[in-house]
Amino acid sequence: MTRPGVRVTRPGGEWRNWARTERVRPQRVEFPATAEAVQRAVRAAADRGLRVKAVGAGHSFTGIAAAPGVLLDLTDLSGLVAIDRERARVTLRAGTRLHRIPALLAPYGLAMPNLGDIDRQSISGAISTGTHGTGARFGGLATQVVGVTLVTGDGELLRVDEQENAELLPAAALGLGALGVLVEVTLQCVPAFLLHATERPEPLDSVLADLPARVEASDHFEFYWLPHTDVALTKTDERLPESARRHPLAAPGRWVEETLLSNVVFGALCGMGRAVPAVVPAISRLGARTIGDREYTDRSARVLTQRRGVRFREMEYALPADRVCPAFEAVRALIDEHGWRISFPVEVRFAAADSLWMSTAHDRRTGYIAVHRYWREDPAEYFAAVETVMLAHGGRPHWGKMHTLDAAALRERYPRFDDFVAVRDRLDPTRIFGNAYLERVLG
Repeated sequence: MTRPGVRVTRPGGEWRNWARTERVRPQRVEFPATAEAVQRAVRAAADRGLRVKAVGAGHSFTGIAAAPGVLLDLTDLSGLVAIDRERARVTLRAGTRLHRIPALLAPYGLAMPNLGDIDRQSISGAISTGTHGTGARFGGLATQVVGVTLVTGDGELLRVDEQENAELLPAAALGLGALGVLVEVTLQCVPAFLLHATERPEPLDSVLADLPARVEASDHFEFYWLPHTDVALTKTDERLPESARRHPLAAPGRWVEETLLSNVVFGALCGMGRAVPAVVPAISRLGARTIGDREYTDRSARVLTQRRGVRFREMEYALPADRVCPAFEAVRALIDEHGWRISFPVEVRFAAADSLWMSTAHDRRTGYIAVHRYWREDPAEYFAAVETVMLAHGGRPHWGKMHTLDAAALRERYPRFDDFVAVRDRLDPTRIFGNAYLERVLG
């Protein structure tokens, strides 16, 4: 029998994540539209001895959302719940996709303080995996969380915020899907703002030499390096009040740069590089000369995010900010030494320290180095070598991106690891929300 507020897909379908690194055939798929429907689903699964995992957009590269038992697709659990105008806070249903949030906030003159460079994820998935953007004075998306409502392992609703169960907020705001199923998320917003973006190719060595100063001087700074070149594609964003004058990219030019070149043409070139690896350096040098020389001012969400149409696999490590340059240089040397032909850029971003227990930026100013490979290429050798470098420099892996660490290794890198596990023991003692990935990283 179908329970009220739930669409059900019978067994037989296969779930795959966006990157095609994970696939699973759940015993049951449900689409809860209310918190009560999530509660009923969790209780029913417990009665049958099945595990439950909630899934948003499937944009994690790891198996963090893989659900061989009951898969709860949160697509229908979406939209605005409440606005607190006085405190500039918004409560959203957990399945709300990031790209829909700006339109929900616009009537109230609000915006999220920062975003990652992709906005296809659900808000619950983004905060639960530690999604982040860039900017030395801004934390990851989970640092915007001031409250959550979740369904615990016994099927009960638990509110966590400054007034209720406040001691759990540093764990629940970035909970890895291990503490319960999020049904509502309350975010601290800011007045809507514009960003003035400057994107340009620059000599890589100059960027590295000035990197700490650039990061400190900018609201948001990042760069991409195309392997086999000496060029960094830099992006510097400065925050402006919403009343400032917009100078958005012209629609035709934006389409050419972000759809035609960055997705259609780039995808074709990645396919060509896979078939004939020897052409990759020439393709990279051509890309360094043709992409990333523009200046514009637009609404924050339109500047911070971009569309990614070419599938890839990704590994990203968080490092102490002062270790970014030596770690980056070591990665550059690796590629040269091994003669790998890498068609995807290496991405470097930054974030402020925070106090969330399982945040990659916990208690330290952080820089991120991300490496990618086209999805039809085997990333194993490249990623393994890069991971060794990152670990040597004090790295912590992004929870939603590929890595090999287990609980023993991660416990050494997170001072509050055991405190988080204790909260998990309290909220999900039977591990109904567990799966193979969580068993590996949490024990």
